[in-house]
Amino acid sequence: MNYNEFMKNVEEFVFAESQPEKADIIFVPGNGFPDMAEKAASLYREGYAPYILPSGRYSITLGKFAGVQSKKEIYGGDYETEWEFLKNVLLKNGVPEEAILREDQATFTYENAIFSRQVTDLHKIHVKKAILCCKTYHARRSLMYYQLLYPETVIMVCPACPDGITRENWRETETGVEAVTGEIDRIVKQFCLMLGNR
Repeated sequence: MNYNEFMKNVEEFVFAESQPEKADIIFVPGNGFPDMAEKAASLYREGYAPYILPSGRYSITLGKFAGVQSKKEIYGGDYETEWEFLKNVLLKNGVPEEAILREDQATFTYENAIFSRQVTDLHKIHVKKAILCCKTYHARRSLMYYQLLYPETVIMVCPACPDGITRENWRETETGVEAVTGEIDRIVKQFCLMLGNR
């Protein structure tokens, strides 16, 4: 395998993406950017799923909600949790309150998946197909975690790009390279520690 083939494989792996299909729910892992919730709202309005489940309390490393990271003029405010912020984004983008489920305890991606599963089980939602709206280069890790908790579910990743890092341009900046290689590092470390030799 030469360098170009290797890099193509890296991009294919990290930037997971698929075309949306009708699903039972849309998942939005916790974050401070509105773009993923905006994407979820757009898919909801197009009739792709009857529910959206934003998930998140705050970052475990900060111990509090980091605040709105972009479009503060539209979504600015005081939010205690990522869920509260994401819910506001969804409401402002035409999603009715009854379609928004609540998960406001998760502090990292694996917990987003764990607690989301608890919520869907509680509401007796049988998730045969799901859409996952996450950040472009966070797509594979998010997908792997949600797939662990929903092993029988077909999960379609429909990412958004809040910080300009894409499959096409990530190699052009140090920030992009660090973002993508950081994801690979986290996937290897986190899954090895969590799953061991399974």
